[in-house]
Amino acid sequence: MRVLLLGAGGREHALGWKLVQSPMLERLISCPGNPGLAEIGDVVPDVDPDDPSAVVALASSENIDLVIVGPESPLAAGVADALIEARIPVFGPTQAAARLESSKSFAKEIMAAAGVPTAKSATYSDREAAAIRLEEMDGPYVVKADGLAAGKGVLVTDSLEAAIVWADACLGGRFGTAGSSVVIEDHLEGEEVSIFYICAAGEAMPLQPARDYKRLLDGGAGSNTGGMGCFSPVEDVNDDLIDWTTVNVALPTLAEMAGRGIDYTGFLYVGLMLTSDGPMVLEFNSRLGDPETEVLMPRITSDLLAVLKAAANEGLTGQTVTWSDQAAVDVVLASPGYPDSPTTGHLISGLESLEIAEPLGSVLVFQAGTRDVEGQLLTSGGRVLNVVGLGANIGEARENAYAGVHRISFEGMQFRTDIAAQRKEHPE
Repeated sequence: MRVLLLGAGGREHALGWKLVQSPMLERLISCPGNPGLAEIGDVVPDVDPDDPSAVVALASSENIDLVIVGPESPLAAGVADALIEARIPVFGPTQAAARLESSKSFAKEIMAAAGVPTAKSATYSDREAAAIRLEEMDGPYVVKADGLAAGKGVLVTDSLEAAIVWADACLGGRFGTAGSSVVIEDHLEGEEVSIFYICAAGEAMPLQPARDYKRLLDGGAGSNTGGMGCFSPVEDVNDDLIDWTTVNVALPTLAEMAGRGIDYTGFLYVGLMLTSDGPMVLEFNSRLGDPETEVLMPRITSDLLAVLKAAANEGLTGQTVTWSDQAAVDVVLASPGYPDSPTTGHLISGLESLEIAEPLGSVLVFQAGTRDVEGQLLTSGGRVLNVVGLGANIGEARENAYAGVHRISFEGMQFRTDIAAQRKEHPE
């Protein structure tokens, strides 16, 4: 098979790393790709993955058998729709289906109609109305930009003033059209967990769960980020919870979408909060999480490409995903100034020695915000590298991950030191 993978981050590097292990794969092309993906396949950096016509042209010219969409922005732009119209198989939801992520108010509407448990919420496009609603509430306050904001459009705060300022900033253009309305919802207390599905034809195949760390600093302090690390498996998430999520969240959501004439083919992320009143859905994503993908891919022992090909063409009947008992811990290395104003262009050193020091593969490095300049690897984004330690248990995997972290350096490198230390993130 000839596969086109859209995206340029750590999630896509991890996906590509797994795809090239498939005996079905003839050629992997990544668009726009990154230096890590360039080491395992071809990259096409000069085609915009958010441009539906350009992606169709690339897939057609390269005789692509399957397009796999990594990030959310091509989905929101309608890339899957254009590929379907061109009769090119694609694994990734249509623009209408991807509204589960691209519009938080739409996701709330679907959850309400499907009977999915979630926090009470309301949507506002008027600053004064939003402020009045916040003033009526007790903290903590949760304010979310309605649209896509690269994981940075959410504020959880005890400060009424900060919540009002955040809502005002969103509605004032901080996140562009993504903040043209805001969702204000009740705060949920508990532990977060990420559960993922491969979906097709109304079916939902669960993947193993992961737990990520959203805050920048140790102990759940600092700014909200796209994710500073994660681990899998998750000790307090058993098969019963996964089954509950399938029956009470994933399948009703897919059925409600289908009832509206919206087919969903692709990954589905369910962000759960495990509260004292039971599991509640925080959000949906229409793709795999990042950095969760980086710990899930090394744990899959079966042929992922075979499953995605089937999902994109005939459905999931007869398909399975099998898992290793090993644990994986991912520590994200971020640029100075991340997440608000990262500075880039710094030389990355230590990757070569890490590869030599770990011949048995107890440490993997997936590249996210990197670029190659005349043979030198430089930082090019907020989250730069994902250092993934593997081991027989979480403790061993964590030890290997941080051993890898300490062999890598770049100017201003920042990372959390407590990923998987307590197995749980502090409530945020």
